[in-house]
Amino acid sequence: MSQLVIFRHGQSVWNLENKFTGWVDVSLTEKGIKEAEAIGEKLKPFRFAAGYASGLKRTQESLLIALRVSGQSGIPVIFSAALNERNYGDLQGLNKTEAIRKYGAAQVDIWRRSYAVAPPNGESLKDTFDRAVPYLENVILPELRAKGDIVMATHGNTMRALIMHLERCPPEAIERMEFETGEMRVYELA
Repeated sequence: MSQLVIFRHGQSVWNLENKFTGWVDVSLTEKGIKEAEAIGEKLKPFRFAAGYASGLKRTQESLLIALRVSGQSGIPVIFSAALNERNYGDLQGLNKTEAIRKYGAAQVDIWRRSYAVAPPNGESLKDTFDRAVPYLENVILPELRAKGDIVMATHGNTMRALIMHLERCPPEAIERMEFETGEMRVYELA
C-alpha cells in the first residue's frame, strides 16, 4: 500500500481579500507560508517518491515550503496545469461580497457549489473534474504504484474533484464540501 497525501495550498493574497482567484496567479500571505510550514511538519513521517502541484504559484510555493520543512526538498516535483483551480471566468478578481451584490446570493451560490453549472466564461466543478481526474489516474497513480508515496498541493475545487473521485462521492454530496487552506487528506491506495 502506498499513500497519496493531498493538501490545499496555504492562504493566498486573494483568499485574504475574499476574491475569486481561479487561474489568477497570486502568491501566499504570511499566514499561507505558516500553513505550508505546518503541513511540512505533518509530512515528516512520510517518505515521498514525488510531489505534484498545479501550474499556479500558490500551490507550488506551498509544496516547496512543505517539502523543505519535512526534509524532502530533493524529491522530483512536477507542476501541471491539469491540477489548476477551476477557472472562475468573469468572477475572477471580484470580491465575493461584490459578486453577490452584482449577481445575487442564490446565483453566486449556484456558480460556487453546483457540480455542472459554470460561471460566465469559466469552468464548472465537472469541468475541473474532467481535467484533474484523468491526470490523477493516468500520471499520478501509476507513479504511486510504481514508486511509492506521493504528495500533492492543490486548490479547494480541484481537491473537491479529486476527493469526489477517490471517495466515490455523488455530485450532491460534494457540493457542500469545503476545504480550508492548509487542510490535508491521506489516502492508502493499492
